[in-house]
Amino acid sequence: MNPRLANQVAVVTGGGSGFGEAICHAFAAEGGRIVVADFNAAAGERVAQAIRAQGGEAEFCRADVSLTADMGQLATTAVARFGRVDVMVNNAGMSHPNQPMLGVTEAQFDRLYQVNVKSIYLSAVHFVPVFRRQGGGSFINIGSTAAVRPRPGLSWYNGSKGAVSLLTKSFAVELAPDRIRANSINPAIADTPLLTTFMGAADTPENRARFLASIPLGRLCRPSDVAHAALFLADPASEFITGVCLEVDGGRCI
Repeated sequence: MNPRLANQVAVVTGGGSGFGEAICHAFAAEGGRIVVADFNAAAGERVAQAIRAQGGEAEFCRADVSLTADMGQLATTAVARFGRVDVMVNNAGMSHPNQPMLGVTEAQFDRLYQVNVKSIYLSAVHFVPVFRRQGGGSFINIGSTAAVRPRPGLSWYNGSKGAVSLLTKSFAVELAPDRIRANSINPAIADTPLLTTFMGAADTPENRARFLASIPLGRLCRPSDVAHAALFLADPASEFITGVCLEVDGGRCI
């Protein structure tokens, strides 16, 4: 059986850790050629090297997703290295610590929306032209269940992920004539480096228990859960799926 992503090129932002790292490895294992983008050069290069060590194709490109020059260079690097881009995964994201809404500073708010929302705009600016030249492509945006069932203490983060969901649907309807798909994934709280930020407290069994109680399947989301969902949405077999915001949440949003 042929690999699901044979000869496809995928760009993954925030590819140096967490969901992004898992997505990079899952795509590479199915024949994808990967551009690992991350603000942390050591982390991103580590993931790219690991993929190459396993016989895959990967290139690292350092990028601050809030900067148009960096996102432009990311598109240029991908096309120069692999000749095309089939999938753009907007995974890079951040949050403010869980706290009352008025405790978040204006500087924190600005940075949050630059990373979580402006990056989606910049991905369109720099990758839609590439997709149009090729005759199609796919965006996969990593959102959050915060867009569907917002948690107290994360108001501004919740809003940023609500924007991701609506932008995904807007991309889908506007870009469909160009054969460009757009879907998003809404993970539940996950065992990633952002866990304690979302909790607003130390990662103790007691604090975990409070969050697990809100997830019917009784565990945190894992990076592999998100990677498997992203693989499905990237697979050409899902070519008739667009505008979907897929909850990967163990039942959290029921």
